[in-house]
Amino acid sequence: MNTKIMLTLVTSLIATAVFALDPPPVGSAAPDFSLTDASGKTHSLSQYNGKTVVLEWFNPECPFVKKHYGSGNMQKLQEEYTGKGIVWLTIDSSAPGTEGNLSPEQAEKITTAWKTHQTALLLDPEGKAGRAYGAKNTPNMVIITPEGKIA
Repeated sequence: MNTKIMLTLVTSLIATAVFALDPPPVGSAAPDFSLTDASGKTHSLSQYNGKTVVLEWFNPECPFVKKHYGSGNMQKLQEEYTGKGIVWLTIDSSAPGTEGNLSPEQAEKITTAWKTHQTALLLDPEGKAGRAYGAKNTPNMVIITPEGKIA
């Protein structure tokens, strides 16, 4: 294989990987996903059709996440909006062996210790939902309209 073809192939693969991490545009259909929570219950975005959904990417080791949860700001928002019928899905998309990855037991301990009020803390160790939404850092939040669109 000549160098020019190899360079074109590598460049194409890199560009594809970079654009695959772009978030879906505002107004587009929200990508569906199914993830389990700490107790093993499966949650799919599609099961919440007709409701406003907040997706919050979460890494308990992130200094910004620690700041918002340490001050109680995030818990107050969660409590206020879930009390209004909004579904709040916190998602841990950290891979096993990386900072922020939670086992189901660790996830249960965090929600109890931090006194969180989300609908569910979902575990995404393969990062499928994170990639679908272009979630590259934490905290990262996306709002889904009752019609299933990115707000």
